[in-house]
Amino acid sequence: MPRRDPIPLKRAKALRSNIPLAEALLWEKLRARRLGGMKFSRQVPIGPYIVDFAARRERLAIELDGDSHAGRETYDAARTAFIEGQGWHVLRFWNDDIFTNIEGACADILRAAESRCAAPSP
Repeated sequence: MPRRDPIPLKRAKALRSNIPLAEALLWEKLRARRLGGMKFSRQVPIGPYIVDFAARRERLAIELDGDSHAGRETYDAARTAFIEGQGWHVLRFWNDDIFTNIEGACADILRAAESRCAAPSP
């Protein structure tokens, strides 16, 4: 089994200890298999990137974007393309979506997971 790069792992660990409010709110919905029985992890390295949340079995990555992502659309698109190239599906939500409609975001996550499970593996 190939060794994992320790740098993204250390960064992910540091990110887990300093969680923004939007991530904390969504984590309360995702943790402990609370959403559809899916197991989610926080701050998961995928290649050189770290996604906010990941359901590994479903290969579903969830990213929350705040104000710091404004003007970084090209970077985020390249990042998403890489992660999806690894066989993952990426869902992006703005922090405001979590603050104002967390149930809607959870419904979107469930729909995406169901479609991932229904689709044949590549």
